[in-house]
Amino acid sequence: MRTALVLLRKDLRLELRTLETVPAMVLLALVTFIVFHFGLDRDTIAGQEAAGVLVATLLFAAMLGVNRLFVAEREQGGFDAFLLAPVDRSAMLLAKAAGLFIFLAALEVVAVPAFGLFLLGPSLAPPLPGLIAVLALADLAIAVIGTLVSAIAIHTRARDLIGPVIGLPLLLPALIATARAAGPLLRFTHAAGAPPGKWLAVLALYDLVFALLAYAVFDFLLED
Repeated sequence: MRTALVLLRKDLRLELRTLETVPAMVLLALVTFIVFHFGLDRDTIAGQEAAGVLVATLLFAAMLGVNRLFVAEREQGGFDAFLLAPVDRSAMLLAKAAGLFIFLAALEVVAVPAFGLFLLGPSLAPPLPGLIAVLALADLAIAVIGTLVSAIAIHTRARDLIGPVIGLPLLLPALIATARAAGPLLRFTHAAGAPPGKWLAVLALYDLVFALLAYAVFDFLLED
């Protein structure tokens, strides 16, 4: 855990100094919301349509963070230094997944209000606790899968292509569950402030299964 915290602190400091990843993710999300706002030619959207737009936009922005996740280690020899150090290899998995999760949370702090402004309108305010729970589970899924596929893609010459090609099919169940869980929260008339428990359970189970899978195979990815 101490090694993971050191790596996480290094990644966060690097991002604060360079501002290479999170601002690009935020910009892509904002541009996508503007395109949907004018492309749909409607004042407001709601329900599953709104959930689909939100999930798709956050996913596209997240792919930028996934593609940049291991670039510093690849270009500056961080992989070699880490492999030579007498530490648990899973510490890098934990640190990178936590870093990507924080990047996604920072993205959503800006993107969700912008989504409400451009596409929901003032008459629709989703219950924030339920939406935060859904997005937190979705962020965990993207963080785990993103870290796994980024570790695979960084060793290839077409890393910007390999990451989405591998990651998007793996994320499909989580994305469907996220959209279905967020849909009832984005209706014009919602009686309850909680997302459907069935889809939250699907997301939680997905996170658990793929977190264990990533932990099991990450050592081999670093070696290769």
